Amino acid sequence: MNTASSPIPVQPVVMAGGSGTRLWPLSRAQFPKQFLVLQGNTSLFQQAVQRLAGVAAADLAVAPPCVVGNEEHRFLVLEQLRELGQAGATLLLEPTGRNTAPAMTLAALQASADGLDPVLVVSPADQTVTDEAAFTRALQQAARSAALGHIVILGVRPDRPETGYGYIAAAAGDAAGQGVARFVEKPDLATAQRYLADGSYFWNSGMFVVRASVWLAALERFRPDILAATRTAWAGRSVDASFVRPGRAEFGAIPSESVDYAVMEPVASAPGAFSLRMVALDAGWNDLGAWEAVWQVSAKDDAGNASHGDALVHDSRNTLVHATSRLVGVVGLDNVVVVETPDAVLVADRARSQQVKQIVGELDRAGRSEQALHRQVHRPWGWYDSVDAGPRFQVKRILVKPGASLSLQMHHHRAEHWIVVSGTAEVTCGDRRILLSENQSTYIPLGEKHRLANPGKVPLEIIEVQSGSYLGEDDIVRFEDTYGRAQ
Repeated sequence: MNTASSPIPVQPVVMAGGSGTRLWPLSRAQFPKQFLVLQGNTSLFQQAVQRLAGVAAADLAVAPPCVVGNEEHRFLVLEQLRELGQAGATLLLEPTGRNTAPAMTLAALQASADGLDPVLVVSPADQTVTDEAAFTRALQQAARSAALGHIVILGVRPDRPETGYGYIAAAAGDAAGQGVARFVEKPDLATAQRYLADGSYFWNSGMFVVRASVWLAALERFRPDILAATRTAWAGRSVDASFVRPGRAEFGAIPSESVDYAVMEPVASAPGAFSLRMVALDAGWNDLGAWEAVWQVSAKDDAGNASHGDALVHDSRNTLVHATSRLVGVVGLDNVVVVETPDAVLVADRARSQQVKQIVGELDRAGRSEQALHRQVHRPWGWYDSVDAGPRFQVKRILVKPGASLSLQMHHHRAEHWIVVSGTAEVTCGDRRILLSENQSTYIPLGEKHRLANPGKVPLEIIEVQSGSYLGEDDIVRFEDTYGRAQ
């Protein structure tokens, strides 16, 4: 039994590897929904980190977060953690997606690396709650139960007949939480209505609380192949500052499986092998799986309309309008979603917003960049915005953070003109190194090694004009790079 002098060690684990295709065009493969700011001033990922940190109590010692995410999003994660002032976080980088069971196993192996056995508090990065106090109470109860050896899942009390979630059928309750009778798949509408009326069915939140050793033991019992393959990938890991990379080839060989299928459902079907408990969560939870869910959690006018950005809504009902870069006006719409970005516009029946992923699939098959990238593309050194393009030319607006620099690079097919709009630019071009200030410019010939850096204390903004026979982002040969991207 833990005492006040020996609090329960808690390891927050944020699963940040999702793609969020159903929130296109705001969510893209290179900037998925968990990193979006949909409300307030923080992203869904940042909100998840803050919520898990809030579990701390006199008997619960919460460590810095462990984030499991896609290697391609590593600098997004790092930047958003920096904005929160989160020091000491560990970033486990998946070279390819293998679903949630291997991801959670990586976190368990990391948490056990120093001989510790903390309670893992595992949450997806793309959820939201409206009652933070109720969420904290439920998670604290789950952590205390897990410290006793239980596997705990958070079940959300349903407030409508939802067909987009899996359900948990609860058994009789006890002091540690309710027992779990079984897991059930996403139902049809009639079945969901019956579940709601029954009162003993809960939405599966995808949040799990369990000691690292208990998780590994359960995986050993039900999916030893996943555990063995993940251990092999973990043994081949490399560490680079905050980044921990499992062996690439070994990780790709791990069977792809969810936490539910790998462990939770077998545990529920094998009473006595492990103790499975559920803690009920009644905190205004939503997983924001589609634009319909965004409308549900948004502030609305008297006609049920929700709007974001520069939007004018007239004679419309139960409609969501999300504008990011220009004025959007709508007239006479009922139950419609309108989402505007600089390079794409979505108009959809709100009830069919789950089908947006079909549009993303078509874009992907056509090889179009709109499924992966926004017009404004974030990089570890800042961002660039593709303002205009045509045959043999492209214009970009580029921002470089103070103290940051692009790689030392060259291009085979394009030359570049740089014009400083604000700040100070340090330009390396061949053997020359020069400083440029506002309204000054320089020319980078085709094939010349070059680098752009910001030596100042304020952001550097430039306009870049590219010209040449091929202007793709893959026409870059990197010789040196602060962020480990050199060839």
